This record gives sequence, structure tokens and C-alpha cells, in this order.
Amino acid sequence: MKVEIWSDYVCPFCYIGKTKYESALAEFEHKDDIVTEMRSFELDPNTDSSLGVKTIEMLSRKYGMSMEQAKASSEGVAQQAAAVGLTFRMEGALSLNTFNAHRLAHYAEAKGKGAEMSTRLLKAYFTDNLNIDNPEQLASLAGEVGLDAAEALQVLQSDRYADTVRAQEQEGNQLGIRGVPFFVIDRKFAISGAQQPEVFLETLRRAWAERS
Repeated sequence: MKVEIWSDYVCPFCYIGKTKYESALAEFEHKDDIVTEMRSFELDPNTDSSLGVKTIEMLSRKYGMSMEQAKASSEGVAQQAAAVGLTFRMEGALSLNTFNAHRLAHYAEAKGKGAEMSTRLLKAYFTDNLNIDNPEQLASLAGEVGLDAAEALQVLQSDRYADTVRAQEQEGNQLGIRGVPFFVIDRKFAISGAQQPEVFLETLRRAWAERS
């Protein structure tokens, strides 16, 4: 049974939701028969990483909040992350374009390291505050999960996997996905947002029962 997760690497609830899903999957009786695949979604494809804008500043502008309100909101998200064992350092995060990160994830998936790469990219952004748009930084992260860093850099310096990213974003659009994380189970059940593990577990069981 396949679970597809549309998400972005600068989306805090995508990291939280993925962690909750994995917690539920660990309890699922048929977890060894589940294939989980990450799908590409960009929260803002027009983000210019070169501007060096802090994420909190971007949120303040986007939602018309004061910097204090934006910081408080980010702290609330960090507390939600901490509740599932994640460390978010929101004040050090930059507003970044994630197209290259998605391309790297697809390269990693083709090499059998998709799950490890996706998790490392999320941690790199939210915990380590690294620039996950920078090709050299991304290649280094690829090396950390056991990929050939030099080959990863060559991929990032080309346009490889660009079509894959665009195709998955288009597919998500056709499915009506407007926000992430968005989980599609067996193309019959959907879960939107970072729901509690119990919701994921119940839906996995329903999908499995219907499949059986």
C-alpha cells in the first residue's frame, strides 16, 4: 500500500506531520507492506534566497503581523515540534527557495536514499538553519546520508529532476492540494495537515481493510 506525502522543506508542519505519521506507522500492523513516497510542493516558488530575509521577517510581512507577533507564533510552532521530539530554531531560519532541495530529494530517491535525504533536509533547515538552496551545501548533505557528494553537485548544477518536481506539483494541483502536508493513502484516503498519530493510524487501518 502506498502513502504519498506532498510537502515542502521549509514547511514546519510538514516536518511535524511527517514525524507524527512515522510514529503511527511504527504502530501499524502491516507497516512492512507500506511504501512511503515524498512528493514535491513549494509553498512559494518565487522566493529569492539571495535576499537573505529571515523567515520570521517574511512571516511578519506576509501576514501583517508585528515582529513580536511573528516571533511568538514561531515559538508556538517550535513548542509543537518539541512535543514530538524535534528541535526548531526558527529565529535563525532564512526564507529560502526549495526547488533545488526537491531536485536533490528526487536524485536521492533514485539512489535508494529518498527517506534519509528528506529527513536530513528538514533537519538541516529547521534545526541547523542551513541554506538548503545552496548547491554546495546540499551536496554536503547528500554526502552525509551516504550519497556521492560530487555526483549530487553535478546533478544540482544541471537541470536534472526539474521536470519531476514540476510534474509532481502539477499532479498535486490536479488533486486539489492547496496546502501541505497532505497525505494520500492508496489514492483513496487523504489527510490534510499535521494530524495526531491516532488519525494516521486509524486511516491506515481503514485503507488496509478496504484494500483487503
